[in-house]
Amino acid sequence: MSLRILRKASQTQNAKQLSSSFSKFTRSFSQLSSQSKPPSFGIAFDIDGVVLRSEAPIGGSPQVFRRLYDDSGNLSIPYVFLTNGGGFTESKRALELSELLGVKISPLQVLQGHTPFKQLVNRFENELIVAVGKGEPAAVMSEYGFKNVLSIDDYASCFENIDPLAPYKKWTTKQVKEVAARDLVFSQRVQAAFIVSDSVDWSRDIQVLCDILRTGGLPGREIGHQPHLYFAHDDLAYQAAFPTERFGMGAFRIALESIFNRTKARMLMMMISCDELCIMLKLLVQINVQNPSSCSGVYNFWETKSICIQ
Repeated sequence: MSLRILRKASQTQNAKQLSSSFSKFTRSFSQLSSQSKPPSFGIAFDIDGVVLRSEAPIGGSPQVFRRLYDDSGNLSIPYVFLTNGGGFTESKRALELSELLGVKISPLQVLQGHTPFKQLVNRFENELIVAVGKGEPAAVMSEYGFKNVLSIDDYASCFENIDPLAPYKKWTTKQVKEVAARDLVFSQRVQAAFIVSDSVDWSRDIQVLCDILRTGGLPGREIGHQPHLYFAHDDLAYQAAFPTERFGMGAFRIALESIFNRTKARMLMMMISCDELCIMLKLLVQINVQNPSSCSGVYNFWETKSICIQ
């Protein structure tokens, strides 16, 4: 299977180039959608900066997506969304995209940076894990099947004075009142920490993660074996509403790794998710249920560097 890249050349020309690429591309397969023979290709769309910007559709993207369906509203061309963004469940993101683009999108069609974490459920299903990031990271992991997961907000709130800068922060996080949750935190070691989406509070999250990682999963205790650490992606920066790029999860990883390595005798061990493309290809084949073997290529509307799969 080949992956054909259709990407934008520069940020300043993104909207016009994307609209032009969409128009040319949709014209090329509009005739295919009226034929009975299933298409021999699928499409992968990036979300941020390609389909949406600041949660608003770019150019004529809603009209383009409607052309991927037949007159009865059935999907004619299999496609998925592939993004390193995240923090919310695939079902919630699919609902938001459906409303913004005016078409029915299944959670199966949404592949986020943290989606590959599903593959680790069998390993950590009943273990205590901590989920880090904006949005609803714990809800994301719970939907994947992890049964003992706490957000870093909830986890940190169980430890008095773990964040010495907390009194100076203008925002507050809810306190964990459930006795069961506190008992879980103090009786079980954290077996893994998952960076699901961009950290909102770098100073606290780096401090708490270092506590977890160097004590074997029980902050405040003696040094122990490092728990597992997983990152959804490693993007150094991303384009948001501000004119220049903003630091992303990759920058947070560099900061955490640098501080940990300066305070520990051994190097930080981590895993960065890189299974999105493999999962994408499998999903496109699953979506093309009429004739899975007919899918021989993927067109990718992507914002970043070129990727090629042979």
